[in-house]
Amino acid sequence: MPDPALCTDDEVRTLVHAFYAKVRKDDLLGPIFNSRVHDWDEHLATLTTFWSSILRGSGAYSGTPMQKHAALPHLDEDLFRRWLALFLETTGEQPNQAMGQRAYTMAQRIAQSLWYGWQMNRKPDALPADLRLD
Repeated sequence: MPDPALCTDDEVRTLVHAFYAKVRKDDLLGPIFNSRVHDWDEHLATLTTFWSSILRGSGAYSGTPMQKHAALPHLDEDLFRRWLALFLETTGEQPNQAMGQRAYTMAQRIAQSLWYGWQMNRKPDALPADLRLD
């Protein structure tokens, strides 16, 4: 459950900015994100609102990430696992480890959901495969 006492908005912002700084430089993920995000300041603000809603229960986020991710071509399980590995690395570097652990748990759920959605968009008659989390 979201908990406003878990972290501050500044801690969420720090996490989001640190994580996406890594994503932007990553050999696998960087080209995907950098080719689609045209205004990083705006995107980071949106992502901070998204994570604040998840972690703190702010309720400020109202978007449709599933539709945007399902429309991306050429995604695969390795990309989702790389995203999670960078997320785990980044959460481990945060001073607020309670926030980091909760954020990573939620990131696993989000990745699994987006992976299901992506597969179902491509093959609506097939059962989606689970994202193998190592």
